[in-house]
Amino acid sequence: MQLINLETNFLGRNFIFYNKIDSTQNEIWRLIEKNNIQNGTLVMADIQTKGKGTHGRIWHTEEKNNIAFSFYIKTDCTAEKLEGLTLEIAKVIVDIFKEKYSIELNIKKPNDITYNNKKIGGILTESKINSEKVKCLVIGIGINTEKMNFEEDIKDIATSIKKEFGIEVDRINVISNFCNKFEEIIKRRILE
Repeated sequence: MQLINLETNFLGRNFIFYNKIDSTQNEIWRLIEKNNIQNGTLVMADIQTKGKGTHGRIWHTEEKNNIAFSFYIKTDCTAEKLEGLTLEIAKVIVDIFKEKYSIELNIKKPNDITYNNKKIGGILTESKINSEKVKCLVIGIGINTEKMNFEEDIKDIATSIKKEFGIEVDRINVISNFCNKFEEIIKRRILE
């Protein structure tokens, strides 16, 4: 599997796909620890056994064909330059679904994508800080595109694109589109 129609210089150019992994977020951190990662590396998985959500929660990805990926951005900037970045990511995702599928998703600040007050997706932004400079960002994105069966603890507060709209999502196309749009934001915010 690979990303298609990439117009990026770095984001998504190094693409790693797993059929099954503990967490795409954990895998990026492992690569950082080994000092074996390129700027813009994107790790995607079909199934995550221990997907990470915010506040230490689990992000359930035990069915195939949902969107689950994390990526690494090398930075050397102040935290102020990154304020509101998670919200900007959410806006990019909402825009892609509007453009590609004519569906209106909502953002529950700061990091949830929702529909009818139910969570469809989430964004996890983590960073490494050294001497008051942000040295890197590890950003995870999970979107329930296909998921039909929800665990007891989340069945009343979570949903999916397929459940709400009955449509199939081309996840590779969505991720490639995201990379194209988000790299421009990164260049503007961090690299200028």
